[in-house]
Amino acid sequence: MGCTYSVYGVGRKKKLSIPEVVVFAPCMRIPAQCDLQRALKGLIPRDVINKLSCLRNRIALLADDTGGSAITELRQALEEYLSILIGLTKKEHGLENLVEFKWKNLVDGRQETSVANAWFELLSVVHMMAMLTLCEADTIMIPKDYSGSGFRVVSTDCKRDAVDLLLKAAGYLEFCVRNVLCCVPPEIKKSMSKDLQDGVLEAISIQALGQGTEIQLGLAIESQKATLSVKRRLACELLIYYSQAYQCISGCDLSHGYGKKHMWFIKWKFLEAKAAAYYYHGLVLDKGSEPTCQISAVCCFLAAQELLVESKKACISFCLATPVTRAPPLWGAMKHLHQKIPEVASRKSQMYGYLLEQEKALQSLPEIPDFQLSLRPDDYELPAIDPAWDSGNWEKQGQQPLKDHLNDSEDEIETE
Repeated sequence: MGCTYSVYGVGRKKKLSIPEVVVFAPCMRIPAQCDLQRALKGLIPRDVINKLSCLRNRIALLADDTGGSAITELRQALEEYLSILIGLTKKEHGLENLVEFKWKNLVDGRQETSVANAWFELLSVVHMMAMLTLCEADTIMIPKDYSGSGFRVVSTDCKRDAVDLLLKAAGYLEFCVRNVLCCVPPEIKKSMSKDLQDGVLEAISIQALGQGTEIQLGLAIESQKATLSVKRRLACELLIYYSQAYQCISGCDLSHGYGKKHMWFIKWKFLEAKAAAYYYHGLVLDKGSEPTCQISAVCCFLAAQELLVESKKACISFCLATPVTRAPPLWGAMKHLHQKIPEVASRKSQMYGYLLEQEKALQSLPEIPDFQLSLRPDDYELPAIDPAWDSGNWEKQGQQPLKDHLNDSEDEIETE
């Protein structure tokens, strides 16, 4: 989804600006007020607490004030915050469950989650980075200016930049699933936002790869050098990505605000991908010399046409699902396919209609070929831990090493 909703008043009437969506990202979650000072006072140096608190507050204020649109500044602040936050997750520090971290929904400001666990905070931060990156890709794919013809024009460079961002977002989410969720205790997972379910995170990661593949298919269609085999492969890969995304999300609890909308988005893109795969597979089969090849090709074209009709219905359901959004004008691969599939299906079914009548027993859809997937999420690693966590620096400042401080605290409790 787009990052912001804008509502403005004219006299007494309010007009809602419905956001357009090219790259779908569930609602962004941002930090809410929490008392780091009180929870950590006396356990770690004051400058470490101040740095944690200041960076977290800066992220919250920046996101609130800009609606998440200050992507570069937010990303930088999040990276800085991560480097200092990592210290709270270290077992030797014993601080994992001391701070109750609070997060809220960016759109309506409703507080969604309050969890006393540093791994939950780290997960939420990396998730926010992924959502920001998806929003950035969405912004690139929605140009401010339109061509004089009324059709959307997105430059090749912008499309390639969007693919890079989609791979980056997929990398953040893959890191969340593989390296962070496994560190969150099961009882904590139950209390977390449903947007952070592993199946939901995996689905978003995979659909980001699918959207990157769709952009690549559009570029291949525009290129005179791209062969039919290349286009078919990309279309088949696109279908595999959305099949996997659907499998991931189908086992999740989708009762939360964006769950149903997310499912409709995947259904919509899955149907479009399947139509593309059948269309290009049909074009390849149509080049065969046997009559059975032409029959199979026509079956593919007719199936693609039906799938395209169903995809339009799914698109409408996605747009109407809460919160309401607008679909973009047709662009790229899907603009081409919405023009070509009905035309080719009509022409070829008329051309080979006599064969379809003669060989009714052969009227079955051929299997779509399977291909190894080309796109992979970018590798992501956490930044290096902030030097402020070096206990040697604490001693120079006259601060006890954390282990000694905790031991002293235990002794005081026993004495009491």
